[in-house]
Amino acid sequence: MTRLGRAATAVALAGVLGLAAAVAPSTVAHADQVRDLEYWLNDYGFAQAWQTTKGAGVKVAVIDTGVDGSVPDLAGAVVGGTDVSGVGAANGQKPLGDAGSADHGTWVASLLAGRGTGPDSGVLGAAPEASILTASVALGSASGAIGSDEQIASAVHWAVDNGAKVINMSLTRNTLDWPTSWDDAFQYAFEHDVVVVAAAGNRGSGTTEVGAPATIPGVVAVAGVDRQGQASFDASSQGITIAVSAPSEQLVGVSPGGGYVQWAGTSGATPLVAGAVALIRAAHPELKAPDVIERLIKTARAAPGTVPSPIYGYGLLDAAAAVTAKVPHVSANPMGDLTEWIRIHRRADVPTTPAPGVAPVPTSTPRALPAEPTARVDQLLWPQWSAFTGFWLPFSLITGFAALVALGGVGAFRHFRGTVSRE
Repeated sequence: MTRLGRAATAVALAGVLGLAAAVAPSTVAHADQVRDLEYWLNDYGFAQAWQTTKGAGVKVAVIDTGVDGSVPDLAGAVVGGTDVSGVGAANGQKPLGDAGSADHGTWVASLLAGRGTGPDSGVLGAAPEASILTASVALGSASGAIGSDEQIASAVHWAVDNGAKVINMSLTRNTLDWPTSWDDAFQYAFEHDVVVVAAAGNRGSGTTEVGAPATIPGVVAVAGVDRQGQASFDASSQGITIAVSAPSEQLVGVSPGGGYVQWAGTSGATPLVAGAVALIRAAHPELKAPDVIERLIKTARAAPGTVPSPIYGYGLLDAAAAVTAKVPHVSANPMGDLTEWIRIHRRADVPTTPAPGVAPVPTSTPRALPAEPTARVDQLLWPQWSAFTGFWLPFSLITGFAALVALGGVGAFRHFRGTVSRE
């Protein structure tokens, strides 16, 4: 038997990143029960798409906290790896971080290219015959001397140089902008015909607006929906760069060392879309990245609102249609042109190359996106401005008003009794 944990809401690797998902008390489940939980395989057209292809021959790079390729569900899936953090294993398979943070990369990879453990058991990924390249990054407390911005830039370059045709980035920087080192890295990917898929971020964890890399022109940004296909309030951010939406709730994944978790977040929606991209690339190897992305967005199922919308993008992922439908050719990436954006927006930028011997300073501090917003009791008791304005001031006003109402009621009652007695 395996243990099926429940991760309340998973991260989108934050900041350049960080990540973490809290794992609550677990329940017992069989591997075949795990397969039964994968509702998206039928509901979003994956099982039908597999009649054409299962993604064989396509390499997908997972830039995350490391992928444990030794788990049975990923047997044979991981074909290469590296560590860009300076604190991981050379093959990129050592989980980096604490608790759910360290497990995150393996969860993501299993949703993308899991092989299962039998015909009807274990986690079967969106593209179960695609190959995984793992680039491990260290975020938050796990980070070493190499800045997270530089880790991501290095990981993207490595992925391209090692044959990735798709890059999965279940992470967010929590800022609209990104460092210039990412300009070069992402341009390098686009120039080499690589499709980059990135998470929109988790609104319930504080990411109310889509952040980089999902804001970079040309990137396929993924929003999340619940099992009914409605926008996930807790597990999806909003923004005008969203391309498509995919399931981000009641997901399952394999943990390093074995065992299963149930989790949520656009971190999980992203590998489902990256898996669909792998299926398209396997079925249509002649297509360049712009046409691959065009198939993805033009075959998406209708969602409420305008198209594209800041909530659903072009609609809900339909893997079967993306693989089999007839879609007209396009010559430009429908998600934008990074080169043109750089030409317009970087013209006045002043180079900020650090002095020799000085380590680069990230423009934003890496941090994990927590499972749920929390507040410690000591933060309420300690005289902090945020605690005063967020708790004590409203509490005092409400308490004072209630006291006045109570005193008024007592006075009125006594007056009424006195009046009745005199009568």
